Amino acid sequence: MQRVCFLLRVRRDRLDEYRERHAAVWPDMLAALSGAGWRNYSLFLREDGLLVGYLETEDFARARAAMAETEVNARWQAEMSGFFEELDGAGPDEAMRPLTEVFHLA
Repeated sequence: MQRVCFLLRVRRDRLDEYRERHAAVWPDMLAALSGAGWRNYSLFLREDGLLVGYLETEDFARARAAMAETEVNARWQAEMSGFFEELDGAGPDEAMRPLTEVFHLA
């Protein structure tokens, strides 16, 4: 099982709306994530906009590719892209760059 952690930055003027959106993620988006192999997926948001994501999956590249093929993900990413800083033309899901794990205590 791969453990994946990534960082993004949410615009400070949209923090409240970002929280609201994630309090009610679309059921078909949740089903797509589960179906694509995303497990134990969490997002943590700091008041300055730093977003830390964590998930577990058998194969992150395959899980991302499976999500990229879904219509619901295309809609979700289009709606979410305005919430983030520094995407440089990429969608939020494309801008996720996994951090290198340097320690793990099981």
